[in-house]
Amino acid sequence: MTLSLDSQLWIRRFHPAPAAKARLVCFPHAGGSASYFHPVSSALSPSVEVLAVQYPGRQDRRNDPLVDDLFVLADQLTEILGAEPGPLAFFGHSMGASLAFEVARRLEARGTQLLGLYVSGRRAPSAFRDERYHLESDDGLLAEVKRLSGTDAKVLEDDEIIRMVLPALRNDYKAAETYRYRPGPDVSCPILALIGDQDPKVTSDEARQWATHTSGAFELRTYPGAHFYLNEHHASVNRLIAARLA
Repeated sequence: MTLSLDSQLWIRRFHPAPAAKARLVCFPHAGGSASYFHPVSSALSPSVEVLAVQYPGRQDRRNDPLVDDLFVLADQLTEILGAEPGPLAFFGHSMGASLAFEVARRLEARGTQLLGLYVSGRRAPSAFRDERYHLESDDGLLAEVKRLSGTDAKVLEDDEIIRMVLPALRNDYKAAETYRYRPGPDVSCPILALIGDQDPKVTSDEARQWATHTSGAFELRTYPGAHFYLNEHHASVNRLIAARLA
């Protein structure tokens, strides 16, 4: 299959596997990039082909205009992913979970049935919190990022790196924090929610509310750890997803 220029812009295939039995689309967290999912791609290939989403404004897309509206991002990615051969499943972490849900809604409305929606480290769309870290000073925003332990603290002490990552971080925090669930058709695919038991960004009750957003099956898995529990439990999560897609 010849990939469109738009697909090459938005999607990274670290281990191309055109004969894979399933494709897992991975949506990064706020400030994250496609490379976060390189280990997932390596672990699941070749039976599952991982498509890692590359948001504008980072890494090789650093000069592309940032998008601070999840609905706009969802519309753009729906056009890209609607052309992908199935069967498809989605995995999103933190902000990426909300975005994956919105793209899933749009694709299902077009008749595309997903194998599953795996939402990590994120409360359900209808579980609202009024968070405004994107309005904080640079120091305030960086303090929140360090609190979540998503980025090596030593990296955030490098002024040059901070100048590079702050615009994308603030942009993504705005997109995630200004997102508001719009009632309407949700999804019919199974939803698997995964959280860390010490995650300050989502409680078990907030995660369980994902069950109300699908007419299909729902399951919640809890791991020891905080917001980036994935970093310690990636092997276990990869095995779980592989088993679901088998």
